Amino acid sequence: MKAIVINAYGNDDVLDYVDVERPEPKADEVLVKVHVAGVNPVDWKIRDGLGERLGLKLPIFLGGEIAGTVEKVGVDVRDFKAGDAVYGTVTSGGYAEYAILQRRGYANAKVGEMVTKPQSLDFENAAAIPLGALTAWQAMFDLANLSSGQRLLITAASGGVGSLAIQLAKAKGAFVIGMASGRNEAFVRDLGADEFVNYTKQHFEEVVKDMDVVFDTVGGDTFERAFHTLKKGGFLVTAVQFPSEEKAQEFGVNAARVYCKPNAEQLAAISKLVDEGRLKAHVSTVLPLTEVKKAHQLSESGRTRGKIVLQVAT
Repeated sequence: MKAIVINAYGNDDVLDYVDVERPEPKADEVLVKVHVAGVNPVDWKIRDGLGERLGLKLPIFLGGEIAGTVEKVGVDVRDFKAGDAVYGTVTSGGYAEYAILQRRGYANAKVGEMVTKPQSLDFENAAAIPLGALTAWQAMFDLANLSSGQRLLITAASGGVGSLAIQLAKAKGAFVIGMASGRNEAFVRDLGADEFVNYTKQHFEEVVKDMDVVFDTVGGDTFERAFHTLKKGGFLVTAVQFPSEEKAQEFGVNAARVYCKPNAEQLAAISKLVDEGRLKAHVSTVLPLTEVKKAHQLSESGRTRGKIVLQVAT
């Protein structure tokens, strides 16, 4: 089968499109024929050297989310069969013609979780959901305990994660302020944001105040300035930064980093919102697996609206 692998860390030149042996599922695993794989910033960050800092061993098979059909099930798997349409997350190996997913739990770091693909989504749109939606869910609901009526700021509201976070937060009943560049205002408002902040025209920390929760996927200076927008006792949760406990104490708030974990129960709840029409994916670019370098370049540019996906099989 074809797969994308890196044998060294570096720029997109280290991405190799290679032939590898198709894996076989163990007793509690499922072999999925990948139709579409989602592209996420963590993919090129791992390629760029994050993988080494995380202790990953080369070679590394990239890709963290997929949508496809079940090809073969392990002997202990009873609730899926060949031909079922599924989607989910994998720790590695999503950029490939086939991927192994574990049906229950995530004790094995090489595999992820999956559920039945929402009937209302095609494979392209389904592949844009799992990792981003689970990241937003676990950040806002599990860590920050966002609840109905609370005020939420999303710092990168037009991105693959932020666009899903807006919709999940609105489904929860939160008041959402979305931040992005001015060209994305209509897009962010159409997703359900109650207010919009154009970070290119305003110092957001001067106009946004008394937030219960801030969800940050930008990091750097944006993350640091976001502390000024929170009320006492508020919560700043980030997907990209390592929060300082000292700074959180200085502002009288809580701060944490979200690490997305496979969770079939949460993904099933997300699927229900999709089929109810309360959550939709926004795919900006579809590229063949052979153009993974271009996909990474687009993702690294930071100017993509919604999600980039790789077409693996038709």
